[in-house]
Amino acid sequence: MRLSVLNWGKWPMGIMTSNLFFIAGTVCGIRIAPNCKVTSINKIFYEALFTAKQVEEKYRKPERPRSDDV
Repeated sequence: MRLSVLNWGKWPMGIMTSNLFFIAGTVCGIRIAPNCKVTSINKIFYEALFTAKQVEEKYRKPERPRSDDV
C-alpha cells in the first residue's frame, strides 16, 4: 500500500489527519487575532442585561393595590 499526500482515503486516522483543519484554523486564528479588534464578551453580556432590564421595566404590569392597604 503506497501512502501519498494525494491519497487521503487510505491514510490511517491519526491525531494529525483527523484534526488537521482544527489545528490549521487555530494557527491562523492565533496569527490573525492580534491584528483585529475583538469585542469583549463581558461587554456584550452587560449590554444585553441592561437592555433586558430596560425592556422589563418598560413593559412591567402595574402593581395592583393590596387589600391590606385600603
